[in-house]
Amino acid sequence: MVVICFRVISRYVSQRRPYCVPGRLLSTVMPSEVTSRFLILYGSQRGQAQSIAEEILEQAKEHGFVADISCLSQADKYNLEKETNPVVFVVSTTGDGEPPDTALKFVQKIKNKSLSRDHYAHLHYALLALGDTNYQNFCNGGKTIDRRLQELGAKRFYATGHADDGVGLEIVVEPWIEGLWEAIREALAEMAQSNQQGFASPESAQSSNVESAAQENAESTGLEVNLHLMKLRESDSQTSKQVASSASERAETELKAVGATTAPLEASLMRSLPPLSESALSVPALPPPYLNVCLVDAPVEQDSTSCIKEAFQEVPISKAVQLTRGDAVKTAILLELDISDQHFVYQPGDSFDVLCPNSPSEVEELLQRLKLTEQRNCCVELQLHKDTKKKAAQIPAYISEKSVLQHVLTWCLEIRSVPKKAFIRALVEHTEKGDEKRRLQELCSKQGSADYNRFVRDPNVCILDLLRAFPSCSPPLSLLIEHLPKLQPRSYSAASSSLYQPGKLHFVFNIVEFPACPEHPERRGLCTGWLADLVSPILQPYGKTQAPTESSAPLSLPKVNVRLRPGSSFRLPSDNSLPVVMVGPGTGVAPFIGFLQQREKELEENQEAAFGETWLFFGCRHKDREFLFREELERFVGKGILTHLKVCFSRDVSEESEPSPRYVQHNLLLHSKHIANILLKEKGYFYVCGDAKNMAKDVNDALVEIIGTELQMDKLESMKTVADLREEKRYLQDIWA
Repeated sequence: MVVICFRVISRYVSQRRPYCVPGRLLSTVMPSEVTSRFLILYGSQRGQAQSIAEEILEQAKEHGFVADISCLSQADKYNLEKETNPVVFVVSTTGDGEPPDTALKFVQKIKNKSLSRDHYAHLHYALLALGDTNYQNFCNGGKTIDRRLQELGAKRFYATGHADDGVGLEIVVEPWIEGLWEAIREALAEMAQSNQQGFASPESAQSSNVESAAQENAESTGLEVNLHLMKLRESDSQTSKQVASSASERAETELKAVGATTAPLEASLMRSLPPLSESALSVPALPPPYLNVCLVDAPVEQDSTSCIKEAFQEVPISKAVQLTRGDAVKTAILLELDISDQHFVYQPGDSFDVLCPNSPSEVEELLQRLKLTEQRNCCVELQLHKDTKKKAAQIPAYISEKSVLQHVLTWCLEIRSVPKKAFIRALVEHTEKGDEKRRLQELCSKQGSADYNRFVRDPNVCILDLLRAFPSCSPPLSLLIEHLPKLQPRSYSAASSSLYQPGKLHFVFNIVEFPACPEHPERRGLCTGWLADLVSPILQPYGKTQAPTESSAPLSLPKVNVRLRPGSSFRLPSDNSLPVVMVGPGTGVAPFIGFLQQREKELEENQEAAFGETWLFFGCRHKDREFLFREELERFVGKGILTHLKVCFSRDVSEESEPSPRYVQHNLLLHSKHIANILLKEKGYFYVCGDAKNMAKDVNDALVEIIGTELQMDKLESMKTVADLREEKRYLQDIWA
């Protein structure tokens, strides 16, 4: 038996300096000075909230505190009804502004209407909410908990933070955590003095009555503007511009001095420019290692997905059709899954997860880079360091005891994830060349935040990209397992009705293409690229239906592992007589095909069924290349299932005297009176499916304008009306970034 062991052995380097915020000075307090306890609770969907909660736990000891940590789902490990210490919540948001799955039971519990208004009067808490401004219900998972705790009498001892993954969580997270320690210290002092009576939060004490009233009003309508976040973004943007301008001027001066005629140097992933390259750096503390990883040369028999496919069902792909012409900008593919032999019950509007592996070529390159190609079939054995300084350290549950290395890198770790600053900080210790080490330090430092966003976060750089850019960096396998998150399944909307097509499940996707850039080579989306390769032998080309011949050998159908996503609210109204407006450009039309198939079948079974008006707003670039489901939609119109089909084509030149609307939001504005009447008078439903970053925002703005125009109200009142529609679950979104 051959055993190869990896252990991260490094120095614990920490450079702490006083950190200033308005009105207070935070200095480093050694553990011997304070021994106060607080509780950390997190609700995480993809691991970000958990990672931040663990970072707070790690820093607590440095600031003289003792902290306990638990997931909100672990109700047996904490008791808020009797909690006398401060509590820090870190909560993410998923779906259409919903709390993460791990927080659902907790949210249901605190929403119990039988709870008294002073149920949590003894509780003192701070909350950090995570979200993404590409989605309308920004940070709503955290806001829901925050609002309900307030209603039950709990008291904030520190201003709630709202971190935006759309611009970089660290922009808010880092200063929020740095300010947390003094807030906890003050809270503990006031709690002791008042004996938990008459407690006044520092946030309330430092805010004017006008500001407090404005915040309460904004939160109550779901329209809060996070001024702190906006200031930080503005500051970060100005800093980036100043750095770029200064660097450009300096480089230009140097080139003139030597008579150079070439273009000035530019900053990149691998290179910085003054003033950053000449600055003293505030580098975060080295994350404490906590795993021993051993590769054991022993025979292992296991299904390639055995440890991760719990709750998933393996189903064959019975059909694959290309829905777009070959010269379309994006390639859309429809897949039909055969679920006839499975206990898989879904409704139109539901979404489901697909398990996908990492790219084989990328796994191979990573094995080569780690110098582990010969150990690819070795069993990975994980143990915790006995002397680790990482609190609550755990062996990842998603790596089974007898997984082989190839399996771990293929099915367990998200090797495409953007490395967090803590990961980059750890890579510094395994980099030999001084210039590469310095650049990595810059990218994880406070001074290099703008460069981190520009060259790591925004272009979606992954660990492989970093290893290509920094050849002298040779991290051990243990470091990757410690820092890379769990490989997540990808979610898709059902594009069919089980009533209309029993035993079948359809979904549609575009093959995502990431063009080459200085930071990474050309590549395809992880799941969409894998699915496209998987179905290539059975893919029916655009506009053609392959008929099997007697001489052709039957093809072995590819299979995928899928599971239904629970708790969907993206459903047709229970009252069929209510009108619906559906907005779905591109592949966003998918769930509405299921809606319309369902109604067609229901009408066949009951000829006297009464259905309200149905509007569909569809858009794409070119009518003859990308008009998905054109024949089926026109058939729905012909049968009266779809009352109004409004289409627009952004790249086609209009031959009419009046210019045609280019995008779905323009078409909505053209029919503003009908839309306003459906939503405000007829109590209809408004559905949006598709891109969150641009389309969904533009549609929301159009809806605000429509309501404002038709009701003759100002923008703020119109926004409140739209927020009410969301609250009533009559404005529903199925969107993705």
